[in-house]
Amino acid sequence: GRSGTFFGYEGLGSIYWHMVSKLLLATYENTNAALSGDDQNLVGRMFDHYFEVLAGIGAHKSPELYGAFPTDPYSHTPGGKGAQQPGMTGQVKEDLISRFGELGVHVTGGQLSFVPKILRSEEFLSEPKTFNYIALNKKNEQIELQAGSLAFTYCQVPVVYSLGETSSITVVTDSSTSTIEGIDLGKEWTNELFQRTGKVLRLEVTVVK
Repeated sequence: GRSGTFFGYEGLGSIYWHMVSKLLLATYENTNAALSGDDQNLVGRMFDHYFEVLAGIGAHKSPELYGAFPTDPYSHTPGGKGAQQPGMTGQVKEDLISRFGELGVHVTGGQLSFVPKILRSEEFLSEPKTFNYIALNKKNEQIELQAGSLAFTYCQVPVVYSLGETSSITVVTDSSTSTIEGIDLGKEWTNELFQRTGKVLRLEVTVVK
């Protein structure tokens, strides 16, 4: 901690959650870098480190253990107390970057690509479920997901992952459905998402097992 006499809010023995999230992001970046090499032992160790740090983030703890709502970001947890000082948006930024990294969402040269390298297989549904989200028209929308899929939103457009033998992206609009082979969405469709035009209703992405 920075001080032993900081009004009881900060001090020795505190866990600073933003720093933990920074560590998570740094671990993700190094894990991703290790994947481009040939040292499988290093890759395995980095995977272990990443998910160990991830398990320590407040969102993965019970309210009793965290001392607050686990999904709310807090500044720090002093020894013997619950989480203190809510509203740490800096931590949210790091956690979002790390999560999109897990999902394999990248922007390069003005286009989106989907290459999940550290996404765990247990995140894919074992049974059908309903995915609820707020669409660009500010209305509550639903998608019925099948077993073996998962979903998230990007620029308020739902992205549905399913496992397959080859990578592809299916773009669903009001009037058409088109499939792109590979991992890159392309600049034109990416721009539709970035501009939030509402033209793209859904992306269905097949990721390699």
